[in-house]
Amino acid sequence: MRRTTFNINESTLVQRDSLSKLMGVSFGGNRDLYEAFGYPKALDFTDYYQRYLRQDIAKAVVDRPAKDTWAGDIDVVETHDDKTTPFEKAFDALSKRLRLKNKFTRLDKVTSLGRYGVLLLGLSDCKKRDDFMKQVTPDTNLGLLYVRPITEKNASIAEYDKNTNSERFGMPNYYSINVKGVTDNGTSTIQVHHSRIIHVAWDLLEDENEGTPILQSIYNRLMDLEKLVGGSAEMFWRGARPGMQGNVDKDFELNDTAEKHMNEQMDEYEHNLRRFLVMQGVELKPLTPQVQDPLNHIKAQVQMISSITGIPQRVLIGAEQGELASGQDADAWKVLIQNRRSEQVEHAIVRPFIDRLILFQILPKPSTDDYSIMWSDLFAPSEKERAETGKTRAAAIQQYLQNPIAVDIIPPKVFIKYFLGFDKQQLEFVEEMRNELADDEEVLRKLLEKEQQSAPQPAPQPARRTT
Repeated sequence: MRRTTFNINESTLVQRDSLSKLMGVSFGGNRDLYEAFGYPKALDFTDYYQRYLRQDIAKAVVDRPAKDTWAGDIDVVETHDDKTTPFEKAFDALSKRLRLKNKFTRLDKVTSLGRYGVLLLGLSDCKKRDDFMKQVTPDTNLGLLYVRPITEKNASIAEYDKNTNSERFGMPNYYSINVKGVTDNGTSTIQVHHSRIIHVAWDLLEDENEGTPILQSIYNRLMDLEKLVGGSAEMFWRGARPGMQGNVDKDFELNDTAEKHMNEQMDEYEHNLRRFLVMQGVELKPLTPQVQDPLNHIKAQVQMISSITGIPQRVLIGAEQGELASGQDADAWKVLIQNRRSEQVEHAIVRPFIDRLILFQILPKPSTDDYSIMWSDLFAPSEKERAETGKTRAAAIQQYLQNPIAVDIIPPKVFIKYFLGFDKQQLEFVEEMRNELADDEEVLRKLLEKEQQSAPQPAPQPARRTT
């Protein structure tokens, strides 16, 4: 079967090239800011990937949203009772065997780095390389052996659907996947049918297949930040070892031998081989270093990066778990992650993956024809917060009970609801526990009375005579 291979049409390439040439151009073309500042006109996946590997803040921009999005437990449930359905049991077993959360996290990262990322489904029907090109046929005997996240660079689109009557018009038909370690020479390229691929792209605009890399809009700021951090390090290094100025006495004649000897001493001093200098007719004075604090300039770049990515500055620069971030920053970050879970990764990664496996009959079809994705509660209090809350409430209860007129002024239910801050569910639980405690006390009292009544009475003792 003949396959037509192309990645993108020529007109789109020309359009992108024309747009890139206009970057930073002002004053009718007389001023090119990008050229003056050293910013590249065009960027590709390699640029983003190198930044991710070598620049700390670039790695944080990619990793932290993905890491926090997939943190905690993720449950796929069909019903909300205590019974485990066959669908739930099958997915749990599959998730543990393939370590799906780890694979989904990596897929999230590679998607953020490029215009898209893919998840290769390693199905058991592939006996040879050419089988990857076949469309998957649903079968109850079909198994999922592995899943592999792959970057845009190693998963190029080989063919698009050009049939205007197709529901997949403009979507990929085939991918060229570079797989490492399958041949003696290293990397091998296989052609893969789209049914074996989960295609993921973030921040889509007009194109349904290619989104916007997360580092693209902040690339210039990343370069500026690298200049500031690297330049400040060089500035402080040179300032710690300032140069020297030699003033030759007006009556001293510096011959070749003396100059050579002086240069040798200076070289030895510079390379820490000599800690003293003997100069004749030359007075050495250290140059005054010009050292400036770069912190405000660095903060300005971090602020710009934070504003476009939505990552709070304190989270971005290291308060990964939120200990150093303010309460407002922490809450804003949790809201962003919660929205990212429900509106982005659930519909682009988790559900397409599960639906594909149900279609292939690898997972049983839910009896309710639906299922829910249950994420961990981002706003649940931490162990420390729960301990502090319990301590505060215990102290409040103690003071309340110790005041004789407190109960008359503020009824217990009012105190529990408004002063201890219990919600409806907590209030119902307290009431239930109080009733159970009262019933238990009543049972114990009656049992004690019964035991006392049925116990044998001691025989009367004879009166003792007094002599």
